[in-house]
Amino acid sequence: MLLGGAAVGVGAAGVAAWDELSRWWWRVPGNDKPRTPGAVDYRGAEWVAAASANWRRGDRPDDYTVDRVIIHVVQGSYAVALKVFRDPGHGAATHYVVRGSDGHVAQCVRELDVAFHAGNRAYNERSVGIEHEGFVDRPRDFTDVMYASSARLTADICARHDIPLDREHIIGHHEVPGADHTDPGRHWDWDRYLRLVRAAAKEAAEAGARGSGRPGESGGPSASAEPSGG
Repeated sequence: MLLGGAAVGVGAAGVAAWDELSRWWWRVPGNDKPRTPGAVDYRGAEWVAAASANWRRGDRPDDYTVDRVIIHVVQGSYAVALKVFRDPGHGAATHYVVRGSDGHVAQCVRELDVAFHAGNRAYNERSVGIEHEGFVDRPRDFTDVMYASSARLTADICARHDIPLDREHIIGHHEVPGADHTDPGRHWDWDRYLRLVRAAAKEAAEAGARGSGRPGESGGPSASAEPSGG
């Protein structure tokens, strides 16, 4: 048993070492995945590019595993969020912004890349950030259409990155270690949001099964307008 256990241990260590080496390969300059200018990861999103100073080029999930979605609230309007994300002096941006009036989604940073949104480098590298129009102390800003649109977006992100649909992996900005922000605030209805995310995920899976012609099989076309590799 000791010999067998040692062999298994060496094998597992070798796999882990190879996985880490493959991740470092993608971090070497010049190994970037191909990209299409203006392409979006979420079908239906509008591309509104953030200034390059507000994010870092990456090759996720091959260089960094994506296992979190982080929910933010702008403390302002949709237009203000897009304006400051385009400002290179701002120093921050999320991947997506959701408008309150109609649920419209803008993508500002590719999911391949590391957006500066969490205030924590490790969490920036492992997460996709979603900003929501409004103020944390105005519950009326969190409209039905915003919740529904954001939930569909989060479900799609989680499906593509194999992220569990739970509160350990879908978190608020205030839950990031070392964060000094309070968003999305006490008026954000997490129970409602998670129900909507799970319902959206189920609906997408059922639609994929119908599209594949195989009852009970999830999948079907990705909601990405471009393969996740760029």
